[in-house]
Amino acid sequence: LEETRIRVGNDEYRKENGSFGLTTLRNRHVEVIGSDVHFSFRGKSGKLHRVDLQDRRLARIIKRFLEIPGQELFQFLDESGEARPIDSADVNAYLRDISGEDFTAKDFRTWAGTILAARFLRETIARPNTRGAKKQLIHAIARVADELGNTPAVCKTGYIHPAVIAAYLAGGLKPIKERDDVDPYQLSAEERSLLALLSAEAR
Repeated sequence: LEETRIRVGNDEYRKENGSFGLTTLRNRHVEVIGSDVHFSFRGKSGKLHRVDLQDRRLARIIKRFLEIPGQELFQFLDESGEARPIDSADVNAYLRDISGEDFTAKDFRTWAGTILAARFLRETIARPNTRGAKKQLIHAIARVADELGNTPAVCKTGYIHPAVIAAYLAGGLKPIKERDDVDPYQLSAEERSLLALLSAEAR
């Protein structure tokens, strides 16, 4: 979920629209070659998604899922040894349990969209509050939408925190500074920078 940014999915969408998300993927939607994992499936609105991931640990885990009988990719064996599919409700319940907060799978995509927007906007060179800056903003949002498989309009309103857009237009997206201290939450410098921006906005 965090590494691929794929929607969590639900069985209703699969049955009604033939679209898939993480929890409704079938074995045929994934191929594991060594430490490489390749996903290929139809997502929301019938869009074809191809997602590549290189992670030895996740590749090993997904291979184990593929060994469980049945077509569903993500399953677990219950107490009687029966294969049971993992659904979006299971994922969201787990996230709430381990965090103690009302987090859902969508929050991962929102965080990813906001991180990507900040990253792409830092790459621009236009001056704040100029026509060029606004064009760069439109381009950055389109890049985020492409990464998440959304339309730019949905991406802007639902997956990018407005504080990032406001900071960019005001010239407030500062360069990221690498730090030597170990972050207790294992956040990257990029994530720390974004969190500092959002924390300042919340004050």
